[in-house]
Amino acid sequence: KELGWTITIPEGYKLISKAKIEVNDQKGKEAINKVYEGEVNTDSLKHLVSFQKNQLNIFDSTIEPYVEKYPGEYESNNQALKKLLFDTYNNQKIKIDTLSGKEVVQGLDFNAFYIKVYGPSGAVLMHQVMYSTLLKGYDFGVNINYNNEEDKKILMAAFKNSKFK
Repeated sequence: KELGWTITIPEGYKLISKAKIEVNDQKGKEAINKVYEGEVNTDSLKHLVSFQKNQLNIFDSTIEPYVEKYPGEYESNNQALKKLLFDTYNNQKIKIDTLSGKEVVQGLDFNAFYIKVYGPSGAVLMHQVMYSTLLKGYDFGVNINYNNEEDKKILMAAFKNSKFK
């Protein structure tokens, strides 16, 4: 309701429980705290909808109140976040390739951060696409993980066909 956003959960995908989301958030904070000095505060982060088919094909969306203190602050923070993610993977000895870009979804401009994650054998294990934009006083983020083209199409279509009022 905060964004006036609706999305349809694709057939074959199940909502992720609040308890599972909290466990995943804690694991993420612990990994980030190994490369980031200081405490990662996610108290104002709110999960909107999270669903998955399995461990590698997941959709997660969040909002966090955000007001720019100066022009360009959001973009600067976005760059710092991408570096933090890169360093977090690197610290865990996980090989990744990254690419940044912009995408328009339902008329809204999103920052897009594409991550290709490799397994121990050197083969691609999964892809992550992280979208973010400022919308109605919030930092709105969507994270899509997939490990095959079929699930990529399904998850991307769910997001790109979602509606904003």
